[in-house]
Amino acid sequence: MHIADGVLSTPVAVGASALTAAAIAYSVKGMKEEEIPKTSLMAGVFFAVSLISIPVGPSSIHPLFAGLLGVILGRRAPLAIFVGLLLQAVLFQHGGLTTLGANTLMLAIPALLSYKLFHALPDRPVFLRGALVGGLSVMVTVAVLIVLLLATDPRFGEGIWSVVNILVVGHLPLAGIEALVTGSALRLIAGAKPEMLKQEAAPGGSV
Repeated sequence: MHIADGVLSTPVAVGASALTAAAIAYSVKGMKEEEIPKTSLMAGVFFAVSLISIPVGPSSIHPLFAGLLGVILGRRAPLAIFVGLLLQAVLFQHGGLTTLGANTLMLAIPALLSYKLFHALPDRPVFLRGALVGGLSVMVTVAVLIVLLLATDPRFGEGIWSVVNILVVGHLPLAGIEALVTGSALRLIAGAKPEMLKQEAAPGGSV
């Protein structure tokens, strides 16, 4: 989803950008040359898929696949998301440059959580784990967006037809769709290239 320029207050936009900078620094740290092609490929996939956009209030509904990116890329996901969103903002005016940090943060958080959750359930079928992270990643993204909007102006949450309520209802079908697509995609990858879903070693040598 894309938050346009001018929607968030300056303190919220700056705070989100600071958190995103930390996430990207974490994402880039220790990156190996052989990881670059996969990260670039997933950034391109994210860039193309998330260009499909339906305006909803100050944001928009479009395919996210933060869960899929998170499981495949691990901690490299924030970098891929940032690159995709930057290109969208510069080339197609999707989102904005002042809200680039916030837009990246909304997807980076669920992507990293999806990676952790997927690997925390090793005994469950791949499809089930993929569907779980695919659906939850959409709702976590919406939750982060709501926090950013309410921190900017509580009026975003006022009334039965508030922007917050519209965003939640509007993304429920997307959560179901992404659950099915993510589960199916990860099951296919697990059968064809299982090494893509291996848990990466954490900095310092631990997993």
